Amino acid sequence: MDVTIGVQNLTREVTVETEESADAVAAAVKKALGGDPLELTDSRGRKVIIPGSAIGYVEIGSEEQRKVGFGAV
Repeated sequence: MDVTIGVQNLTREVTVETEESADAVAAAVKKALGGDPLELTDSRGRKVIIPGSAIGYVEIGSEEQRKVGFGAV
């Protein structure tokens, strides 16, 4: 699942591909908005830590994989 994080005073977004569920990511974001840092682990095992006070917005992608190809819809 892709998580896109907008950080205050930065022009680029931070994008993290994680194996965590949408509910787990949402809980971590809510905790970070209370003052704690947002800590996520990406699919390669790297940790991303963002100060909670610097979070502008968070976009949590769907857990379903996108379909690839030109098949009939």
